[in-house]
Amino acid sequence: MNSEPPKAPNHTALSPDALRYRCDPENFGFRTTEDVESVEDLIGQDRAVDAIRFGINMNKPGFNLFLLGTHGSGRHTAIRRMLQKKAKDEAVPDDWVYVANFDVPTKPQAMRLPPGTGIRFRDAMNSLIDDLRTDIPALFEQEEYRNRRRAVDERFEERQGQAFEQLRQKAAAENIAIVRTPMGFALAPVREGQVLKPDEFNALPEDERKRIEETIQRLQKEMETVLQEVPLVEKERRDAVRALNAEFTERAVGASITQVAEQFRGNEAIEEHLRKVREDLIKNANLFIEAVQEDAKQELALFRAPTRGEDPRFRRYMVNVIVGHEGKTDPELKPRGAPVIFEDNPTLYNLVGRIEHTAQFGALTTDFTLIRAGALHRANGGYLVLDAMKVLMYPMSWEALKRSLRSRQVTIISPGEQLGIISTVSLEPDPIPLDVKVVLIGDRLLYYILASADPEFGDLFKVEADFNEEIPRTPENMELYVRLIATIARYRGLRPLTRDAVARVIEEAVRMADDSRKVTVQTGPLADLIMEADYWAGEAGRREITARDVSRAVDAKIRRADRVRELSQESITRDIVLIDTDGAVVGQVNGLAVTSYGQFRFGRPSRITARVRLGGGKVVDIERESELGGKLHSKGVLILSGYLSSHYALDAPPSLSATLVFEQSYGGVEGDSASSAELYALLSALSEVPIGQNFAVTGSVNQMGQVQAIGGVNEKIEGFFDICKARGLTGRQGVLIPQSNVQHLMLREDVVEAVAAGQFHVYPIETIDQGIEVLTGRAAGERGPDGRFPPDTVNALVEAKLESYAALRHRFASKDDDQATPAKDNAT
Repeated sequence: MNSEPPKAPNHTALSPDALRYRCDPENFGFRTTEDVESVEDLIGQDRAVDAIRFGINMNKPGFNLFLLGTHGSGRHTAIRRMLQKKAKDEAVPDDWVYVANFDVPTKPQAMRLPPGTGIRFRDAMNSLIDDLRTDIPALFEQEEYRNRRRAVDERFEERQGQAFEQLRQKAAAENIAIVRTPMGFALAPVREGQVLKPDEFNALPEDERKRIEETIQRLQKEMETVLQEVPLVEKERRDAVRALNAEFTERAVGASITQVAEQFRGNEAIEEHLRKVREDLIKNANLFIEAVQEDAKQELALFRAPTRGEDPRFRRYMVNVIVGHEGKTDPELKPRGAPVIFEDNPTLYNLVGRIEHTAQFGALTTDFTLIRAGALHRANGGYLVLDAMKVLMYPMSWEALKRSLRSRQVTIISPGEQLGIISTVSLEPDPIPLDVKVVLIGDRLLYYILASADPEFGDLFKVEADFNEEIPRTPENMELYVRLIATIARYRGLRPLTRDAVARVIEEAVRMADDSRKVTVQTGPLADLIMEADYWAGEAGRREITARDVSRAVDAKIRRADRVRELSQESITRDIVLIDTDGAVVGQVNGLAVTSYGQFRFGRPSRITARVRLGGGKVVDIERESELGGKLHSKGVLILSGYLSSHYALDAPPSLSATLVFEQSYGGVEGDSASSAELYALLSALSEVPIGQNFAVTGSVNQMGQVQAIGGVNEKIEGFFDICKARGLTGRQGVLIPQSNVQHLMLREDVVEAVAAGQFHVYPIETIDQGIEVLTGRAAGERGPDGRFPPDTVNALVEAKLESYAALRHRFASKDDDQATPAKDNAT
């Protein structure tokens, strides 16, 4: 039943100065941040910076880095700045190219070349093929080549003709003619210069026919011998033509190859490849003649002639530059830094490269020129930065990364081949040796999961760089923090901040840290705040950012995100969700919780009720029984049983049956921050002393009755304050918080103003006894020398109720025994 709210006896609420840290602009010796020097390094991250410096300078296998911390803590900024600073003084790594393997075409060969050489070599080979496509056909058009080719053809034609002529003369001497038919050559008898017809041949005498048939059979064998020699002669002719073509091709190829070799004198890899190219070009000189003939046909047909890259016959002589560093070197090839690669999309292909395919005549084809580099190729000899979560999300990327680091080489393999899905013949490029420092960026939980679940993780990523979220609010750190604010404004191209704006930003940084003695060093949210303040300064037509602009940025950000909070508060003020802010009720207390939606958090009160009766000593958590309570919440409720059994009715057995519930709670309940509120409700129900509904409570409790710190204390206080303000502040309303949370207070200005005006109160509580006194307006009571609590105190009433339950339970048990005894005797 509601009654007048109690007054807290002998407990002092916190003063307004304890509720919020205020940064005094008068402590700053500058007018705007234009007068403040920039800061070069991240502040408050000495541990992480030292770890990064060690990791990137340690050139032993396995000493890759994992940067762990929360989003916005400056991990990307720090690693980018430190890597670029170190990389610019390091040597440019070698180029890597793929060239054709003329012996085994499916296994392209990888070549390591000095930096800047790969692109020059590719261009030189392209120019070589372009020149040869003109020079070689031109040589074959010369009169000398035509005459020698004609001589070869005539020599072999004469050789074949002589054999046939000899056979023809021999057959003619025996009146047999060699006749060409659609089916080939045939032999037929002749009379008076004319081939005999079949009926004429049949009219001849039998002995003459038989003689002619025997002659034809003999000559037929001789003709077969001559015809069998024709392919051999033709092969000899082709060999002779090929040798002639090679001789003339050598003239063009030799000079052109020599010119290319001169550009790369002393490079054994290139010289050896040019030797193989020379042999293959001479061997396949007819490719150039065929290309000229096809180009001419296509031009006549109004078709575009294929370019060098599109003609598959010449792609074998091209150079595929996987990694080239021409842009990082000057004409003298002086080093200008190692690569620093940030791969934002670490798929398997983007990490280790891929082999592309082209469609030709309905089929997919590929060759070494379609090999594409991955991030590991581009970062080879330098540094590769990856988002750990993304690497783990993409199929096979994590295993490919570990395999490459473990083997210290990059092997291109398709997912289909790796899984055994595709069994078709494909390319097997040479693996490329790997020398790279990999940096993973992720949160702490991910790091600890990998460290415990993946045995290889610790061997491959030996260096952890742990970034702080906040730093102590010392004078030295504040001086650096002002420089950090100035650096952000200068780096982002924003308006300068006045000193009162800097003070307001620092206050908000304290709020972000959830600790009045610290400030956040998460540069992401801090930069967002300053950029939003710059926007509002521009809207107001100011050239400088003022404290009003910072406050407006804070308010505007809250307003954009607080639709759910407004709906929650509306449901309470309209009595849809039942929350009392005045009066007193037995077994009922206002607990406080924090709700998060995205990056926005707000506090909201919840009604907690307790009911008690005689039972077996069990406190039933309805949230847990309905599977809405989490493990930590259930632990907090179990602690209540320990507190009751160790503080009251020490000589009596537990005889209580109690139920606890969060009223109108339709989602999960987790955490132990409501355990003190639940205990207050239990004590009120047992003592039958009403709790003031003008109070809200937060804090966990241990079995000793000590109230312990919780999280989100600022949002919880403000959540109850907003409800009280909406209904009208009475001057009796307030919140009970753990004493250990006072150091975390950074409340809104309107809350502090209400406290200063005596309209709202914040009570620091160390023990349950202190809290129950504030909530009930009645002394808790301490045990005297006689072991009893003072009469009419809350603890005395609780103990009396528990003792009465124990006595009742004993009486019921005795009665049951009396009734059971006769039945036992009769049975006997």
